Amino acid sequence: MARLKGKVAVITGGANGIGRAICERFCEEGAIVIIGDMNEAAGQKAAKTLGAKTSFFQLDVREKGQWNSLMKEVKQKHGKLDVLVNNAGILSTSSLQSVEDVNLEEWRSVQSVNVEGVFLGCQAAIKIMKSNGGAIVNLSSVAGLIASPGILAYGASKGAVRQLTKSIAVDCARKGYGIRCNSVHPGLIDTDMGQNSMHMGGGNPEENYRKRVALTPMGEAGSPIDIANGIVFLASEEARHVTGAELVIDGGLTAVSYTHLRAHETPEHLVFRL
Repeated sequence: MARLKGKVAVITGGANGIGRAICERFCEEGAIVIIGDMNEAAGQKAAKTLGAKTSFFQLDVREKGQWNSLMKEVKQKHGKLDVLVNNAGILSTSSLQSVEDVNLEEWRSVQSVNVEGVFLGCQAAIKIMKSNGGAIVNLSSVAGLIASPGILAYGASKGAVRQLTKSIAVDCARKGYGIRCNSVHPGLIDTDMGQNSMHMGGGNPEENYRKRVALTPMGEAGSPIDIANGIVFLASEEARHVTGAELVIDGGLTAVSYTHLRAHETPEHLVFRL
């Protein structure tokens, strides 16, 4: 398969979870992959495992200077950037995120990674991409589409990513840059972060997980590969006329009415993974 043959792609948070699956699928489709991640050991291991066309760059997405250094290196080594996947994100730094419990420090920590990190990545990538075009894919969440009172800061950050994506898409299109920008909205995905979310809001984590799965019409959690496959499409030429769109990959969760959700679970227990 060669849907991304020769394309140069930066994937943040690519050392583990959904990010690692994205890197694997991009490599399978022929892309040259740069993994951006704070975890040097895991990032180096992933790059080595995925082969010669994959490299690692230690990146804190909150730092503009590091983004500039990464883009400079990409430009020097490859002469272009075709794809940016802003996947890096955090759920929380504590277990309490209701409006009454979340503190300003927690709020700012989540926004700095999930919103400012995406903004800085887009800003840095567009400087390189605008001469030749490209694709930006931002990881949002179903929590950016529906209420997420138990993870207030996270949900707000993912809603911001959704709106930011649309504004960037329209801006780049009107300027004739040839840059497409889309967001992806996973539901419950079987990752470490997904499992960690089951500890938030109290209760038994295993029972919480069972209830979350029961809310999904397809009756199962998604896999990182499900998200990665959607992102491959958005990064490829098959999606040449797709920009400013929301790709929801949630097993039908957001297609269910809120009334139906409440019949199964109280709102404070609706906790979703990116």
